[in-house]
Amino acid sequence: MKVLIVDDEKNIRDSIANYLKLESIESVCAENGISAQRFLNGEYFYAAVIDLKMPGMDGLELLQWIKDQGFNVPVIMISAFGEVKDAVEAMKLGARDYIVKPFDPEELTIKLKRLIEEKIIQDKLKSTEETASFENRHNLIGKSRKMQKIAKLIAKVAAAPSTVLITGESGTGKEVTAKAIHSISPGDDYPFIAVNIGGIPEPLIESELFGYERGAFTGANNRKPGMFELAASGTIFLDEIGDMPVHLQVKLLRVLQDKKIQRLGGTLTIPVETRIITATNKNPEKLVMEKKLREDLFYRLNVFQIHLPPLRERMEDLPDLISFFIDKFNRVMSKHIAGIDKEALDFLRNYSFPGNIRELENIIERAFILSEENIIKVSDIGLTAVNLQNEKYSGSAGIKKKSTKLREVEKQTILEALHKWEGNRTQAAEELGITRRTLFNKIKEYRLDDKI
Repeated sequence: MKVLIVDDEKNIRDSIANYLKLESIESVCAENGISAQRFLNGEYFYAAVIDLKMPGMDGLELLQWIKDQGFNVPVIMISAFGEVKDAVEAMKLGARDYIVKPFDPEELTIKLKRLIEEKIIQDKLKSTEETASFENRHNLIGKSRKMQKIAKLIAKVAAAPSTVLITGESGTGKEVTAKAIHSISPGDDYPFIAVNIGGIPEPLIESELFGYERGAFTGANNRKPGMFELAASGTIFLDEIGDMPVHLQVKLLRVLQDKKIQRLGGTLTIPVETRIITATNKNPEKLVMEKKLREDLFYRLNVFQIHLPPLRERMEDLPDLISFFIDKFNRVMSKHIAGIDKEALDFLRNYSFPGNIRELENIIERAFILSEENIIKVSDIGLTAVNLQNEKYSGSAGIKKKSTKLREVEKQTILEALHKWEGNRTQAAEELGITRRTLFNKIKEYRLDDKI
């Protein structure tokens, strides 16, 4: 794995290279954009770190050249200036991240490792997405009436600048749907930025979304643009909008009304033309009633709503979804699995999929790992999560027969996973192929806290 470092300051080049070496990442250093072009023409790089301001050809010009040449090299842009317009321009040209000097080399290394891992997977995929159908290109798989209706809704709303609210259970594909809207919208050349509100500590949500000025709080040593600024005229996707603190909902409402933001600690207002798509796995009307979502904000966000059905309500799409994931993991794992046999397919048809499509993907991936033949069989679906609600298959799967009542089977399955991992919710959720949030809800529903 080789990384290209482009910076006119030798001490910075050497510092990054030495730190990467400690992490067993090989690097090549270039002191200007012209030299970097020579390296890019002659060698293969998994990622690049490029300084913004350099004599001759600056970082943005080099980034434009990389884009024009069609090099598939993920880029992290670094700069000592932290100008928002430069960050936005870099993201428009395809930079994957933007870091302001001085930066923590460990943070840079973590980001580079993530990009390298993604690049390795991309190289394995060698995707044929350009010739694939609309559904395949955007992972919107399914010929059911419900999915065909959703595809039509996406095509209609993509052309309009309206806000979109996507609802549906966890794992139904809300972010995939948001990306599909962005990809065929007029702003598709601009960035798509996804933010999971529930995954950000509450004190940091405001600074992550709106950015901050130098000195805004302890540790704010440099100005940092927020997600809204980085999205520019593209799309910002706010997942789990119901988890946003109410006092910040007022600020988001102001963005929707005025098309302007204000950085934390700043006095100037900054115009933004960012399209806002939000999502929630809860009932938004109930959130309003519970005072967790402002009513005026809800009406602003709910201009156009798309509801994604759970997998159990579109089981006619199950074979197509399984085929999609089999094709995917054949490429990723360099295997040649031909398909799934009838018994295994019937086995899955009898499962309720609490984790929806995300859970199905996990099931197929693990089946690939277990399979020793060129077809997936029931014995390959050796998951606690698929301790199905079907007495017929309990023996063939090697799972102890339990009650065929759906709720009893699900309750027992969850309890077994929690015992297996000594109460560790994260590990149990991974074992079950569902999210931690779904697991917590199930524990509460079945009152399992005192049984763990």
